[in-house]
Amino acid sequence: MPAPAPTTTEQCTAQLQALGAQIRTRRKTLRLSATETAEAAGLSRVTLHRIEKGEPSVTMGAWCNAMAALGMELKSGLAGAAAQATATAAADRTGWIPARVPLADYPQLRALAWQVHGTDTLTPAEALGIYERNARHLDLQAMPANEQALLAALRLALAPGGATHGGTGDAV
Repeated sequence: MPAPAPTTTEQCTAQLQALGAQIRTRRKTLRLSATETAEAAGLSRVTLHRIEKGEPSVTMGAWCNAMAALGMELKSGLAGAAAQATATAAADRTGWIPARVPLADYPQLRALAWQVHGTDTLTPAEALGIYERNARHLDLQAMPANEQALLAALRLALAPGGATHGGTGDAV
């Protein structure tokens, strides 16, 4: 017989519900379905739904897997109970490719994607296609570091035969 769910204080329940809501908001922002996210995290869709509701009986490992699949991490701090349950985007994103590329985060991609209407995000393949088709318009000197890292990761992961243009990420 399984053990009963742990009893939690109102404060803990509120924190878990807030964290679950952050996870759900992040998933929706990335325009990922619950099924896609659950598969990426190695969970069932039902478990992901329970996490998003803030149920305390879901294992901590499942919570962390769901957050990692969305590019989030759990941080604890001494600044109080709210800081202990704060989910933040992972700081080190070397080689990381988001499931959906938000145009607002990448200024040169946003400028190149002027013809894309009705969406604020692109798939990684769409983003690479826009970068590659419009390479002559890129200004690598003015490109922010996060956008250079995204472009390099996209080329490494999605370009035929690995990185394009010599694979250095310096020349376009």
